[in-house]
Amino acid sequence: MARLLTLLALLFWMIPETVSAQTNITQKTVVVIDPGHGGNDSGAIGINKCQEKGLVLKIAKEIASVAESLFENKYEIYLTRYTDTLVSLRQRAKLAKSVKADVFVSLHCNHSDNSNAQGIEVFVPLNGKCVRESILLANGLQVGMLQNIGYKSRGIKFANFQVLRETVDFCPTVLLELGFLSNTDEARHLSEEGNVLAIALSILSGLKTKKLKR
Repeated sequence: MARLLTLLALLFWMIPETVSAQTNITQKTVVVIDPGHGGNDSGAIGINKCQEKGLVLKIAKEIASVAESLFENKYEIYLTRYTDTLVSLRQRAKLAKSVKADVFVSLHCNHSDNSNAQGIEVFVPLNGKCVRESILLANGLQVGMLQNIGYKSRGIKFANFQVLRETVDFCPTVLLELGFLSNTDEARHLSEEGNVLAIALSILSGLKTKKLKR
């Protein structure tokens, strides 16, 4: 099923973007993808022993790879870390500002004492210049994940996370919780290689739902 979903996603995305690249020359959207944790901070540990820091880095790299191979005329992707290193929250925000990001997406995986907890959550900042645009971005990402992957939604929520409050004044910014590593089904889904591409495409799908401006 995962392989079929990936093939269908590729077919869906390759055709429209080829036409768009030939007919519509526009400035690239600068996207900063922030894989959370890293180094001695593993983040959540899954019920299957998978580590949050590795899963989100793998997905972030796939987003960058897909954007380069399929959407080279649309997105310019930067990661806040490319290896298993710990980058401070302040440095992550500084990178987004230094590259003049149009959008900032921080990737995480959830965890709960309740093993039945499941679904994605998208967090937006409490206030700031780009709160409205952040909510629109959160909605687009949520729709992309629900439609293409079939995740359940836990809604869009407000939070005072440092990476959000330090980026919201210059670009739309969200923190995306990709599922619960404490849930057997979601931990397995996030850990399977064949699902990484589909998740990456779904996130890019969410970015395509609204034209984001600097």
